[in-house]
Amino acid sequence: MSERMSLIPFSNLIEWSLAEYKDRGAVFGVRKEKFYKNNSGTRVELFGERLASPVGPAAGPNSQLAQNIIASYLAGSRFVELKTVQIMDGEELSRCVPRPCINAMDECYNQEWSTELEVPQAFNEYVKAHFALYVLAKEFGISDEKDFSFNMSVGYDLEGIKSKKIDTFIEGMKDASNTPIWKECVEYLKANMSKFKRFNEKDLEKITTRISTGITLSTLHGCPPEEIERIAKYLLDEKKVNTFIKCNPTLLGYEFARKLMDDMGYGYVVFDDHHFKNDLQYDDAIKMLTRLMAYADERNLKFGVKLTNTFPVQKKNNELPGDEMYMSGRALYPLTISLAKKLAVEFKGKLRMSFSGGADAFNIVDIFNTGIYPITVATTILKPGGYERIKQMATELEPHLSGKFYGVNVKNVSFLADNVIHNKDNLKESRPVASRKTKSELPLFDCYKAPCKDGGCPINQQIPEYLSLVSKKKYKEALNVILTDNSSPAVLGVLCDHQCQHKCTRLDYEESLQIRSAKRHAVVNAMDEYIANQKQTPIITPKKAVVIGAGPGGVSVAYFLRRNGMAVKVLEKREQPYGIVKYVIPEFRIADKMIERDYNLAVSAGVEFEFGVNENYDIQALKKEYDFVIIATGAWLEPKAPFKEGADKLSNALKFLEDAKTSDLTLKLGKRVAILGGGSVAMDCARSALRCPGVEESIIVYRRTAEFMPAEPEEKELALQEGVKFAELLAPLSYDGKVLKCEVMKLGERDSSGRRGVESTGEIKELEFDTVVNATGARVCNELFKKNNLPLNEWGYVDINKNNESKIENVYTCGDCKAGASTIVKAIADAKVVSKDILKKCGLVHDFIKHNLPQDIDSMYEKKGVLQRAKTSNEDGGRCLTCDQICEICADVCPNRANVAIEVNSGTNTFSNIHQIVHIDGMCNECGNCGVFCPHSGNPYKDKVTVFWTEEDFIDSTNKGFYRTGEDTYKVRNEDGSIVDYKLGGNNISEAMKEMIVAVAKDYPYYIMNL
Repeated sequence: MSERMSLIPFSNLIEWSLAEYKDRGAVFGVRKEKFYKNNSGTRVELFGERLASPVGPAAGPNSQLAQNIIASYLAGSRFVELKTVQIMDGEELSRCVPRPCINAMDECYNQEWSTELEVPQAFNEYVKAHFALYVLAKEFGISDEKDFSFNMSVGYDLEGIKSKKIDTFIEGMKDASNTPIWKECVEYLKANMSKFKRFNEKDLEKITTRISTGITLSTLHGCPPEEIERIAKYLLDEKKVNTFIKCNPTLLGYEFARKLMDDMGYGYVVFDDHHFKNDLQYDDAIKMLTRLMAYADERNLKFGVKLTNTFPVQKKNNELPGDEMYMSGRALYPLTISLAKKLAVEFKGKLRMSFSGGADAFNIVDIFNTGIYPITVATTILKPGGYERIKQMATELEPHLSGKFYGVNVKNVSFLADNVIHNKDNLKESRPVASRKTKSELPLFDCYKAPCKDGGCPINQQIPEYLSLVSKKKYKEALNVILTDNSSPAVLGVLCDHQCQHKCTRLDYEESLQIRSAKRHAVVNAMDEYIANQKQTPIITPKKAVVIGAGPGGVSVAYFLRRNGMAVKVLEKREQPYGIVKYVIPEFRIADKMIERDYNLAVSAGVEFEFGVNENYDIQALKKEYDFVIIATGAWLEPKAPFKEGADKLSNALKFLEDAKTSDLTLKLGKRVAILGGGSVAMDCARSALRCPGVEESIIVYRRTAEFMPAEPEEKELALQEGVKFAELLAPLSYDGKVLKCEVMKLGERDSSGRRGVESTGEIKELEFDTVVNATGARVCNELFKKNNLPLNEWGYVDINKNNESKIENVYTCGDCKAGASTIVKAIADAKVVSKDILKKCGLVHDFIKHNLPQDIDSMYEKKGVLQRAKTSNEDGGRCLTCDQICEICADVCPNRANVAIEVNSGTNTFSNIHQIVHIDGMCNECGNCGVFCPHSGNPYKDKVTVFWTEEDFIDSTNKGFYRTGEDTYKVRNEDGSIVDYKLGGNNISEAMKEMIVAVAKDYPYYIMNL
């Protein structure tokens, strides 16, 4: 395994493309259904060329290798900004790039800046791609004429650009006819015309020897303005090429950039004023650009600026190795569009601009309609969907193409810039994206996985299945799927903290699926009928269970056991079930009818409930009557006060909410109410307080900022919409019944989890409140545990094993009492664990079965790479990518196409899915992007079956995989790490590895390339 990339010969590129297209209907993983063809004939002009689309990859990982450029063209790119070349290249530069070097989880960070190839190699890649686009465009019926443009990118100083190495590159790109690679491509095509159906010798003669008509200048941060101007004049005057200068966001000034990032929710992105002080200054830039515009006009050449370069930020959260990295993507868009406005106003729209800073399918038309083009992208195509995202962008732009550049529309670009602060696609809080990785180890085979259910959902609900059914209005069938794992679908359809939605792959596109709402839709439409017709499972075991507590955990374990054939009784000290959900959570959040549905589900299943029971339970006495005892008593003990002085004057959050609910929100609280804490209970308290008569202000007092409040984003948003105020960075010290004394805090460094600590400023602030509610977290009362001599752990909870069983045999804990206040769905997850263990002990097979619903594979692939706005909850399942059947994210996000999906049709039961992932070592530079998005804990470029192109690479690697040594012989590294010589048909490797080798050799021979 090495970061060195092997370059594919031109003959192999063409033959690979033709074979993959014929056999698989794809080229370098881009399916022919996602090929873009401009059918309207509209064009846009740039540097004397007519392009079928002004969109394409920015100079970066997606334009470094010939196969990358081919993939991007087929998907819709018609302007390709080639990866930057500079005098430092090849091995020397590669050693300077830390690995991994790309992290596109949300906003993208990277640490590679120019081609890792030697400059002559880069030149060869660009020429090969130039030929390949002509050939494949004609062969696949995309275009009979050249409809694309290549743009050189060079850096970083005049001396380097004047060097023989870079000068030879530039001159070759202006006319490649006398270069060896040009001749090689021509000779291959002439000798192999019989391989083509549409491309012919006349087409070959039409291929222009000019690879590029324009150049983009990239300079390092701190480059003096006079040096930038000298280089631009050199390119315009001596090299006679149309020139863009890449500008840095630092032109906006530190204060403006910092405030904009903070206002957009990117306060965690750390940067200081260093580059702002040392980069090109705005006033100098205006003067320089004015002179260069005139200089280009005098020479009848085009000049403009590219907006913008990536933004240098500091590494604070282990995003990548090293100290500094470069930011792009949706967090860069606000800076880029703001600079575009500033320059458009300054030059009255006459300065030509290209755009690269967070463009995607949602904003690309708006950007283009400002008159700014071409538009290059990187981050969006480094995300799931990959190159195939380009087709949507090109298709959206096609009706708007209008020929020549007529200037930048100042009004349009100003509108975008002025309203960016309200743009939900770019506001962090509107779509908070965190890692979708889960704890599972990345398997060598069968690695497809839906992170929503296998990492986000504690009860592993079969989410893609029921989403599909709801979207088809098959509510009864959807509810059957939901009830398999969920005993409280009505309550969770309203109150679930839906961690599944935080793991949804759709977050990498636009926004999560409305999973919770879809569940609620199924409940409302089908659950009453289900309950009415539910038949009780006969008692099939003499064993009995008793559950102490009728909260969500207690009801759930009782329901699961009863429906699987066991008699169960639930003992509850209160008069109604569902504990905190029923007695504490406000009715404006959940209606009683929803709670009653879940209770009635358990009752109709045959669960016996006894209410008003004395809570002084004797577990040994219960064990004489019941075989299993499950304790599910919740967490009702009041929170620990954050201070001693005046602690007795604080209101307990749970009692406050219960009193508020019982009184129908008529509590007398005074005019100003403070709530200490930032979780869901605190939000409920604040919203309830505002509804009580006489309350004028309800204020959340929190020691960090709102960003770090543990409440779900929508709960915070609802509170703010209703008028709740947030008093941030205040740590309460005391309360005397009138004055809440607080210490003013400031945010400190982040810990390993990314959560920022707080530090004291020494400043004291006094705030007057009539009522102060302590909502810092309910606790578990362990008196029952102590009374019954249940061994406790160091935190005072019952000492349990992985099945939630205590040290006393057949006595279990479940829900909040197990380890402290948590979520409803985690209580139900406990119930599943306990139920499975008890049923196993009784010799019963549980009914938590998988529903195998037939899926349309073509429909799944059709959704890939397409951004869609969320639909109504009963239709949103149509956006589901069905990751539990087709994942292939690692193949999507690899810029070099080094991860590929193959079909293994062996006719055996070796694999659970015919779709398998193979890694091609020779095409990988260890950028690490596939590991960012893989839903498992591993990295596909290290942990998947690998095809090697050289024996040296095979030996240097630890990857499991193979290298072909002869017609039917291979060196194989087995699953256990051992290396063997294998001959097809032999038995010295696993069946799985055999089938992978046979599938690749037989159906994907172009993946095996001995160099």
